Amino acid sequence: MGKLARALLSVKGVAAVLALAIAAVVLGATIFRQSPQVTKVVTAVEQYFVPEPATLFGKDQLSVLVIGLDYDYDRLDQETSKSSRSDIIMALKLDFKNHRLNELSVPRDMVATMPNGQKAKINQAQSDGGITTSKAVIADWLGIPPFDRYVVMRINTSKDLIDAVGGIDVAVKNSDALKGIGPNGPVDYDDSWGHLHVHLKPGLQHLNGERAVGYARFRHDWCSDPCRIMRQQQVIHALVERVTRNQLNTLTHARALLDVVHKDVDTDFTSQEQLSSLLALAHLKPRDIHTAQVPYKATVILPDYGDSLVPDDAAKERLVAALLREPVADVAAVPSSAALGDVRIRIENGTTVVGLAARVASDLRRKGFNVSEIRNAPTDDFAVTRIEAVPAASAVSLLVQKALGPRATIVAVPSRRSSEQNAPDVTIVLGRDIVGGSR
Repeated sequence: MGKLARALLSVKGVAAVLALAIAAVVLGATIFRQSPQVTKVVTAVEQYFVPEPATLFGKDQLSVLVIGLDYDYDRLDQETSKSSRSDIIMALKLDFKNHRLNELSVPRDMVATMPNGQKAKINQAQSDGGITTSKAVIADWLGIPPFDRYVVMRINTSKDLIDAVGGIDVAVKNSDALKGIGPNGPVDYDDSWGHLHVHLKPGLQHLNGERAVGYARFRHDWCSDPCRIMRQQQVIHALVERVTRNQLNTLTHARALLDVVHKDVDTDFTSQEQLSSLLALAHLKPRDIHTAQVPYKATVILPDYGDSLVPDDAAKERLVAALLREPVADVAAVPSSAALGDVRIRIENGTTVVGLAARVASDLRRKGFNVSEIRNAPTDDFAVTRIEAVPAASAVSLLVQKALGPRATIVAVPSRRSSEQNAPDVTIVLGRDIVGGSR
């Protein structure tokens, strides 16, 4: 096999892995920007072998639905995803022309209308009619045109992917710490019927696939599904860091990663579309990647489904307009300076770096943001910066994310903390990612 053929095979292998990364680890493509050797191969392949996305798809923006399957156990106590509901729901907008990528997570317990007119949790769509029904129900729920492509991650995708790269480092947090309202503590839960056993001490730990997935699945406390999504995002960020910070490790495990994709992922992307999309997104700049989740405003009891989440439709509409509708290039319509000044921002230091909040506050104030308060977070072990914003401040929260960097996770909340007087519109909890991993 010639050198160019081997190089093309290598890029195709990593491309297949990062096609999954586009879905589950949206920053994964940055590996190509960090390795000059790989960049040379990418450029050669891009010029001579791979059509541009606009040629393949007939447009330069693509909407993608990502589904992670839940699972059950059959009479032989074996894992099965037959007729399973969706455990992870993410809507992506890929903008190949302007090099932007947006992701909006949908909690699986959101109330939605099924094709038969019945109300159910939105993840029931996958069980009722597979990916075809999921695509229709979720697009309608979001109020967007039909999805262009889909990626379905089967039962063990996350577990196998994490094991394939040798595990990940995760700052384990209970819900109080995730929400920034109390001290951190262990995450303990046993569900023998569901085969879920989570026993993790608080703080930074190296987790294999099984333990990381157990942590990401945990939802059995007061915070439930919203914090479960936050844990999923923690795991995603940790996997991104593992992939992008150590190219040698990633390339060493390329075959194992490719095997995971072949075994665990179902998609209607063709191999050529996967490679073309990857090469286009390899030019992404981190500041052009945005993530958020749809907030809820109340809970209701649905017959046959139990506690379900009622979406905050106004906030959902704002997030969909900002992240999923065209033109993606106008992700956040810049508020006027007066409007920007009306949004009060609190900055909390969630690290052990003294003076970090003050330095970030000074930088944001120079950019026109109204930082009205700085203080320490309840705990100092935040790995990833989070931006908690009320619905009316959603546009400003996207600008804050752009200023701080794409790893800062936006968490839309239904309203201000009712227990506080003069509560801020946006609360930023600084993590170690702000200082390049300093602890």
